[in-house]
Amino acid sequence: MRLVQIAQHADDLDRAAEFYTVLLDRTPTARFDPPGLLFFDLDGVRLLLDRSAPSSLIYLHVENVHEAIERLDGLAEVVEKPHVIFTHEDDTLGPAGHEEWQAFVRDSEGNLVGLVAFQRR
Repeated sequence: MRLVQIAQHADDLDRAAEFYTVLLDRTPTARFDPPGLLFFDLDGVRLLLDRSAPSSLIYLHVENVHEAIERLDGLAEVVEKPHVIFTHEDDTLGPAGHEEWQAFVRDSEGNLVGLVAFQRR
């Protein structure tokens, strides 16, 4: 079994498309409007931005949380600045010998989004 799709609320598909295009560094895969659906491919998992979906807390892997925040300059409210939350001694929950950095932003639609990066100590 694998995750196929996650839905996230979006009132304004154009605004959401701009935000997620900058954050993900990729363009939408498909748009159906009406009924108000926008898709991005996240390495085989569909991110669905949908006017009728509830808000979800999603965590997205980025190469560097500091750089991701810089790219989003003016597009997102930084709720929590980048910080180390854990150092992985083994690879149970992340790559061994790496620090797990996280930051939280509010996307263009008001949803909380976690940004996660694994960096060598």
